[in-house]
Amino acid sequence: MNTLIFATNNQHKVDEIRHFLGSRFEIITLKESGIDIDIPEPHNTLEANATEKSTTIYKLTGKDCFSEDTGLEVIALNGEPGVKSARYAGENQSFKANVEKLLQKMEAVKNRNARFKTVISLIVEKEEIQFEGICEGEIIMKERGQNGFGYDPVFVPTGSKLTFAEMNTNQKNDFSHRKKAMDKLISFLQSNQ
Repeated sequence: MNTLIFATNNQHKVDEIRHFLGSRFEIITLKESGIDIDIPEPHNTLEANATEKSTTIYKLTGKDCFSEDTGLEVIALNGEPGVKSARYAGENQSFKANVEKLLQKMEAVKNRNARFKTVISLIVEKEEIQFEGICEGEIIMKERGQNGFGYDPVFVPTGSKLTFAEMNTNQKNDFSHRKKAMDKLISFLQSNQ
């Protein structure tokens, strides 16, 4: 179980997760596995979309794998963009377009509380286990910072004055929803080696 297929085509996520894992486990991307598909995310929960991705790859390969689905949930927008975080401004839109749409919808909103939520679905020997990580914070009025991706330039985690996009990797890991979920995954993998 030292090698896992990561069911994503998002290189930012691959880089982030490889950073968390270091040399403890080898992560193989879909591309490196010779799999050239975009897995649909048709469900209305992060949990169901994560399961969709991992089971699709497990059925294709029969190999241990994991996937993750992450969403930004804004309280005042009833949890939007949520499962549509990557496609908030429409299919094939840029991160920038998604952020612009979010800021536009929040222009007159006073309650700017939001949270990032990551759900990881791991399939090992036909069994699925899920791990969750949450980072509370708020949406600021305009973008700050050059690092990260997605909504990082407008999200300030609780306990910081910096946006995720103003932080280096180590600073971001102190708060990261994905890191929290990955820590649970790593702990599980290590205890089952």
